Amino acid sequence: MLQIPEFQSAVLAWYDREGRKHLPWQVDPTPYRVWVSEIMLQQTQVNTVIPYFLRFMERFPSLQALAEAEEDEVLGHWAGLGYYARARNLQKAAQTLLRDYAGEIPTNAELLAALPGIGRSTAGAIMSLSLGIRAAILDGNVKRVLSRYAAIEGWSGDAKIAQELWRISESLTPYERVAEYTQAMMDLGATVCTRSRPNCGVCPLRKGCVSLRLNLTEVLPSPKPKKNIPVRQCLMLVLHDGEGQFYLEKRPPSGVWGGLWSFPEFTHADDLAHWCLQKRIAAELESLPQRRHTFSHYHLDFTPIIGQVGRNLAIAEAGASWFRPEESSPFPAPVRSLIESINKR
Repeated sequence: MLQIPEFQSAVLAWYDREGRKHLPWQVDPTPYRVWVSEIMLQQTQVNTVIPYFLRFMERFPSLQALAEAEEDEVLGHWAGLGYYARARNLQKAAQTLLRDYAGEIPTNAELLAALPGIGRSTAGAIMSLSLGIRAAILDGNVKRVLSRYAAIEGWSGDAKIAQELWRISESLTPYERVAEYTQAMMDLGATVCTRSRPNCGVCPLRKGCVSLRLNLTEVLPSPKPKKNIPVRQCLMLVLHDGEGQFYLEKRPPSGVWGGLWSFPEFTHADDLAHWCLQKRIAAELESLPQRRHTFSHYHLDFTPIIGQVGRNLAIAEAGASWFRPEESSPFPAPVRSLIESINKR
């Protein structure tokens, strides 16, 4: 393995040659902009995030604008990115900062990490990338680089393995050029030390990489122990007025698709029929082919049941409305896709 100064020099030299320097959040890298980008980049690739980030910044250019916005609008600008708790936590944290910190993002790592949805690694990224404060990070890309470099066996979600990776990350983080170093480590994992087929021949750390020397790059980092993913099924009632508007209900604030608008769901056909009877819906219903949406912890197989009704359908209860879909509508991606396919019909 390389000595710490050699490791840092190799990473920074590679960044000067190959690192990404023109991503949207690198332009005017304020703590707020970096924070939003880091939350979006959790579980999501850079190329996917870029257009969402640009639209989000245009609508919510400041922490105050985000904190004071309607939740539906925030979720609408997030729709399609998935993992919607990220958006809700982002706004909750902004509201906390506006209320308790006069809208200023703290530079204390513990205070920052304690805010909803941030945590230790994201706090380190915000501090290092936007302010140049020495703070280690350990996102998915950095975990992969360090696991291979030091040949750390075991799933990174295990507490002991995570503790060891944090120790290594802390020891390697420099006191100077910390923003460039942090970006370089993320870039290495994203573009060179990739999950499959890592390009070890161009890696600046190849001379000290234990996994490369021991021919372990294809087996490290150790994967998460596999579990059988359960399958859930439901019927999704898709009511439309024939003129591009759809009947939707707002989901509870927590849980899957929390706070978003979706079609009514039913476990059994009898439940759907009873609901239609209560609403006095006499429309002819058509069953469409079953679709699947995969979450991190289960598959959802849903069968769309479509029917055309008048907009006199009772929506007096809270959390129900007719919608004409727009780009920023707060719909989950499967619902948006289903609406688009129905409109094409």
